[in-house]
Amino acid sequence: MSLPLDGLSAIVTGAGRGLGRAEALELARLGAAVVVNDYGQPGRDGSGEASAAPAEQVAEEIRAAGGRAVAHLGDVSDHEQARALVELAVETYGQLDVLVNNAGILRDRMIFSMTEDEWDAVVRVHLKGHFNTTHFAAAHWRSRSKASGGPVYGRIVNTSSEAFLAGSAGQPNYAAAKGGIVGLTTSTALALAKYGVTANVICPRARTRMTEDVFAGFQEPQDGRLDALAPEHVSPLVGYLASPAAAKVNGQLLVVHGGMVAIVERPRVAAKFDSSKETFSFDELDELISPYYEDRPPNETFAAAEVLGLKRG
Repeated sequence: MSLPLDGLSAIVTGAGRGLGRAEALELARLGAAVVVNDYGQPGRDGSGEASAAPAEQVAEEIRAAGGRAVAHLGDVSDHEQARALVELAVETYGQLDVLVNNAGILRDRMIFSMTEDEWDAVVRVHLKGHFNTTHFAAAHWRSRSKASGGPVYGRIVNTSSEAFLAGSAGQPNYAAAKGGIVGLTTSTALALAKYGVTANVICPRARTRMTEDVFAGFQEPQDGRLDALAPEHVSPLVGYLASPAAAKVNGQLLVVHGGMVAIVERPRVAAKFDSSKETFSFDELDELISPYYEDRPPNETFAAAEVLGLKRG
């Protein structure tokens, strides 16, 4: 019996640990040949010596299970290393079909304390890293489409975070980068649709090295109950979005954890005010807008615990 991703090749960035590892293993389980990318630095802030070991270990795990995989040690925030990553997939498997962008780092600080380097480093790895790999993958698919005279198979799954939706006081760099990834994804979806390529973005909730502080109060169940924050519960959605079954899913934002997937709508107008004259004056704006907020809480961003539907244990 054929598998959903039989005959397809995929790149997963940041695949040496956590979510990326789970996603690489899932794509391989579904039949894809995988390039496992990871820069292998031990610190979640991007510190420490780069190492091929994490990517090699995951690639070996895939091969031991009967799949096909190669490891790539590379920093996706470096334009030329991202080019080499895409070229490796094409040279090894003949073409690239699926790109899963997951690599990232954290350098948390309140906005008034954050340094320029802390801002630049996080935006570079998350947002520029997504751009770099997407750029070279898109060029590959466009070239193939022009050569064949028709659409080709291409799937992009990007990784954002609810930090950009709900705000995250100590992560202005991370929240901004994750918001940028959503914009990058929707733009890419529009640009590549005519070539047969889809681009979607997920906001995963998972207990990983990156989120150990966020979910510190949500203990892993010890009584055999489902651990809703296990990374393995995110990867099936990535496998689905990478598959032919998701051909009509494009430019979408999906929140996923445990047994839940939520499709997020684009922002909608909450209230609208029209001037009684051609343009607004300060006084008229004050008369119309201020009452609207008088009975509302000072911060209407949703509470993480409420959205998670989880109890702290």
